[in-house]
Amino acid sequence: MVNKNWAKVTPSLSKPILNCISKQGFETMTPIQAAVIPLILSCKDVVAEAVTGSGKTLAFVVPMLEMLIKKEKEAPLRKDFIYSVIISPTRELATQIYKVIELFLQELELSHVTMTLLVGGRAIEVDVENINKGAHLVVCTPGRLEDLLSERKQLNLAGRLKELEFLVLDEADRLLDLGFSTTLTTILQYLPRQRRTGLFSATQTKELQDLVRAGLRNPVLISVKEKSTISTPLALENYYVIVEPQDKFLFLLNFIRNRRMLKGLFFLPTCACVDYWADVLPVFLPDMKIFAIHGKMKQKRNKILDSFREADNTILLCTDLLARGLDIPEVEWVVQWEPPSSPAALVHRVGRTARGGARGFSLLPLLPSEDTYVPFIKTNQKVELKDWRKSSDEIKISQKLRDKVLTILHDQQKKDRAVLDKGQRAFVSHIQAYSKHECNLLLQLKELPLGHIATSYGLLKLPLMPEIKEEHKKQFVGPKEQIDFNAIPYKDKQKEASRLQKLEEYKKTGVWPTKKKKKMVQSQPWQQTKQNKEEKKQRKRKRKEIQKNTEGKRSKKRRTVTQEELDELAADVALIKKLKKRKITKEQFDETFDTDK
Repeated sequence: MVNKNWAKVTPSLSKPILNCISKQGFETMTPIQAAVIPLILSCKDVVAEAVTGSGKTLAFVVPMLEMLIKKEKEAPLRKDFIYSVIISPTRELATQIYKVIELFLQELELSHVTMTLLVGGRAIEVDVENINKGAHLVVCTPGRLEDLLSERKQLNLAGRLKELEFLVLDEADRLLDLGFSTTLTTILQYLPRQRRTGLFSATQTKELQDLVRAGLRNPVLISVKEKSTISTPLALENYYVIVEPQDKFLFLLNFIRNRRMLKGLFFLPTCACVDYWADVLPVFLPDMKIFAIHGKMKQKRNKILDSFREADNTILLCTDLLARGLDIPEVEWVVQWEPPSSPAALVHRVGRTARGGARGFSLLPLLPSEDTYVPFIKTNQKVELKDWRKSSDEIKISQKLRDKVLTILHDQQKKDRAVLDKGQRAFVSHIQAYSKHECNLLLQLKELPLGHIATSYGLLKLPLMPEIKEEHKKQFVGPKEQIDFNAIPYKDKQKEASRLQKLEEYKKTGVWPTKKKKKMVQSQPWQQTKQNKEEKKQRKRKRKEIQKNTEGKRSKKRRTVTQEELDELAADVALIKKLKKRKITKEQFDETFDTDK
């Protein structure tokens, strides 16, 4: 049986660290902490796989600080050296880790130990200045660290890293999913080989194994799972429900209304979907605080997360930006609009609840055409979804409720053209995202009743899309009265004035004025565009093959050099060597060379 007592860790933890852990209420170690901490303290490289919410952060923070205290006893920490680097996939997760370490440093009263957070969203000069002031510990995102490593004029970061003792790659599978493989390879080239490395992940992939071979030395592989049959925490209950496409929003709305959520996360397919529903949802949930966050919000993401943490009776609308690493223990429910683009992302989404042994719940609505996703996800990701319809909580949707909700959605768009535009963009981006789903054999775009889905969005009109067929137009339920779309204003006065000016010009010329004249190209369905790109690649490949064959034929026709010419060249070279060694005079060389020619 694994020892979970902090005081009995071997090699032992120092008293200040033990006191700090006790003050923060961590009575015993989680399985991943009990397995990993002794190995790192014994100078081993570690590859750790564990379910989300299992305490991976403390598994590397505790030994990192222990190593730093030990290092300080040997010799004072130098201001110009970095001793530990933690690389995280997103700035939200990096900020969260930074705050955990900051809390430990305060409790340990290590005010002389300096730390900095290196993430995007601000000028690189700010980070250069912070590092130059001194940073013994660095928490960062890979892109920003790579940028700073190449910043040689104001900062020699590579020189500061030569005494690096500990490197952590947190959520390593996500780092690779986001396309940071090349960036990580570049970063590893700057780091000293004699270091300890910890790689932490919720899943194992082939790409991850390649990274392990490149960046770790004889690592110990640790895999901690609560049960062999599931890949999510035991305290987490995952549900699914089959809903009609036109009723999806109605069902989710009533579902959220019927729950007394302290905190909830609502995962949506795209950034545009988050923007739209963040605008229209508050009218339906006046007693709840609604926040929204996605990857295109560069500057205010941290403020939004802090506000969400502090609020009660609140829900956060988000994209898969927050599917990894976010640790807010009070999150009780995770609600999703539809399955995520990759099966593995479902594990991470639902893992935002049931953190640290607390109870948690998740709900995934599926369309009737998506019911095969339930057995698939059980086999593929070991996530068991229970049928919500079998619970005692029944949610009924009447025609009266449908009409009322649609009217409210339509009215919001009529009052502000910005909401109308956001609704159109949300729907289009959603369908585009669905077409790129990894499980496209199960979740097929051609099976989607696009008209019913547009009805669920409460759109005033169907967008102009090649995917919209006649059958979809028949499915769509729009406003009952005729609408003059040109008369719908923007609430923003400046934007509305600009629109009216363009509208006047359009009435005169019949052409809508734009800054640049764009060549009008007939739009195509995304699947057709993808096929065209593939055909273009094949044509390019054929041209290269033809060119290669032609060059091969040309090279065969080149004139061959005769033996007589080779002998003549050798004689000239020998003559030049004699001149250099002063075995012959310049006059003799000229005479002989001219005679030969």
